[in-house]
Amino acid sequence: MAASGEHVESVESVSTVTDSAETEEPGGTSKDPEGSESEPEDDEEPPGPKIRDTPLDIRLEAIANTIAFHPSREILVCGDVDGDVYAYGYSCTEGENKELWSSGHHMKSCRQVRFSSDGLQLYSVSRDKSIHLLDAERGQLVTRIKGAHAAPINCLILVDQNVLATGDDAGTLKVWDMRKGSDIMDMKQHEDYISDIAVDEAKRILLTTSGDGTMGVFNIKRRRFDLLSEYQSGDLTSIALMKRGKKVVCGSSEGTFYIFNWNGFGATSDRFAIKAESVECIVPITDNIMCAASMDGYIRAVNVFPNRVIGCIGQHLGEPVEELAKSWDSRFLASTAHDQLIKFWDISTLHSTTVTEYRKRKKKHGRMKSLSKKAHGENDFFSGLVEEETEEKKEGDEGEEGEEESESDSGSD
Repeated sequence: MAASGEHVESVESVSTVTDSAETEEPGGTSKDPEGSESEPEDDEEPPGPKIRDTPLDIRLEAIANTIAFHPSREILVCGDVDGDVYAYGYSCTEGENKELWSSGHHMKSCRQVRFSSDGLQLYSVSRDKSIHLLDAERGQLVTRIKGAHAAPINCLILVDQNVLATGDDAGTLKVWDMRKGSDIMDMKQHEDYISDIAVDEAKRILLTTSGDGTMGVFNIKRRRFDLLSEYQSGDLTSIALMKRGKKVVCGSSEGTFYIFNWNGFGATSDRFAIKAESVECIVPITDNIMCAASMDGYIRAVNVFPNRVIGCIGQHLGEPVEELAKSWDSRFLASTAHDQLIKFWDISTLHSTTVTEYRKRKKKHGRMKSLSKKAHGENDFFSGLVEEETEEKKEGDEGEEGEEESESDSGSD
């Protein structure tokens, strides 16, 4: 059902633009204890700014639910539990991270933010049931759709420049044509909240994950609901397309990945578990490798077919991770968690990583491999953490210590 036209507003409002304070360096002269001035030596040059492997952490005023990278520039935006949206410029040059603008147009928690493909527009959804369209350059509110859903909106995805899909806490999916400011699909097929949405490369099929333990399949072109998958035992929390779109991977509240074949959405083809409390979000890095974050604060690199945990990218110690995002150049992964930090991780080595072994014997008292310089930090808080592999049983090896269990109906690509 289309949203009422009276709820669609075009707004011209100026957001708060915050210029980061510049700290001037001390001058080139100094005074000795007697008060006389001494000139710096001619052959000494002041040290240049330090170049880091990754940008410094960004400390926030509130917990951020969502983050997104600009599609072509070193800009990152986040939305927090207070309803505010912030844009930051990030840099590996120490001291050059800066806040670009902030926007406080949402009345309640901002649940998700996404850039348009050209980076000129920014969409956000909120617990206040509204959809906002912002000018991404200035953070200025352009369009607001009030009461877009009957329940708080939980997630969104951009299908193309003018079409987006949103899912709410009651299990309703809507598809919007922003040129009209109204919905073109309105369907409630899930019994619980919609946690994540994915779209295929052809922009024809929408896939949804839900707290009811099912994956939903919707045809955008024909504007119809196709089917729900079989029920899983836990909430499905996240979704990603892998293996050039041939596989669909869903994360769950049990720490298990459920894998579906494309066009085989009714039942899983594979599943495997990791030692995590819950897989909160997943981001594809390559056709085979994805990064997964969990309630325990760890960010793992996971290979699909063969199904294995490769190692640890980083962590927010003891703090649940809310969302992951990959930078436009695929160099960095950003994460946000309940510690009110946005952290950056170097994932450049993952693009050349290949996994060929389905099974690998674990070392007793082994540790999950660190895949970035910051993964361990100064203190080795991975001490005693057993290296994680996929749950696979090898015939004749059931009695070997350290092997985990995997179910597979189809291991083919």
